[in-house]
Amino acid sequence: MSSTHTHSHDHHHDHAHGHDHARENVAGMSGRERKLAFAFALTTVMMVAEVFGGLWSGSLALLADAGHMMVDSLALLLAVIGAWMARRPADARRSYGYGRVEVLAGFLNALTQFALVGFIAYEAIERLFTPSPILSGVMLIVASIGLVVNLVVLRTLHGHDHDDVNVAGAALHVLGDLLGSVAAVLAALAVRWMGWLWADPVLSLLVSLLILNSAWQLLRRSAHILLEGVPEGLDTGEVESALRTADASISDVHHLHVWQLASGSRMATVHAELHEEGDSAIAILAINRVLAERFGIRHVTVQIDPGHCPDPAHGCAGGARSH
Repeated sequence: MSSTHTHSHDHHHDHAHGHDHARENVAGMSGRERKLAFAFALTTVMMVAEVFGGLWSGSLALLADAGHMMVDSLALLLAVIGAWMARRPADARRSYGYGRVEVLAGFLNALTQFALVGFIAYEAIERLFTPSPILSGVMLIVASIGLVVNLVVLRTLHGHDHDDVNVAGAALHVLGDLLGSVAAVLAALAVRWMGWLWADPVLSLLVSLLILNSAWQLLRRSAHILLEGVPEGLDTGEVESALRTADASISDVHHLHVWQLASGSRMATVHAELHEEGDSAIAILAINRVLAERFGIRHVTVQIDPGHCPDPAHGCAGGARSH
């Protein structure tokens, strides 16, 4: 079974896919990587400050946030490496390149959040039964600085591509830090003005529950991509309907598969049947145009079937025309 690819090469077949990693110089650092590197540096510095502040003040909320930041620093570093690896060109062993590395990074980031939530919950429950004195002044100062730092980092990562689970994973960690800093500030105020030592572990538990939900969403999204599921927001029935009316030469389309390799890299394969006088080259161009403009799919493989397909669900017999 031969197939028709649509490449932007000068030879006979015509390809309309654009690898994201090819848009930037692999030797340099992309804008996305610079954002992640900046976030990594700020988070690491704040993590060290919160470790000292938490030990000095005796605050679990600060220590929990410091532990969260430690995981975040590693997550952000992994995100930088993932983004850089994603831009490496394809080679003989990896014809699609290394784009999926960033999806793996997002998947691992989600898993680390589950581990962190378990740690915080364990420590908080212990602290509820055995409360200890807290220096609320030190705790308040350090938590407030952490809040400002997390706002800056989150702002830096804001506006990433929705499909980019790598940056989404990093942003999730930072959002967890931000919530942790808010909890630490509130706990410091409660301890300082109300004498409520229990506020420190209770607010830590509440933050853990918020992080848990976000971690599950990221884990689900990245696992969906790794399983080559249909990209979120796409309806394959709608795509098929659009392709059937893409050009008058097209009589039917079937055997459509749509998946996502990495962030912003949507791919599709499809079989198309043409009317007797249909021009396959024109049909292929029309299919690529519709997929790119309406659905953001730019890496497309089209097979033109020679006649009616007796089994569209499992492929079609007979020779296909290649263009």
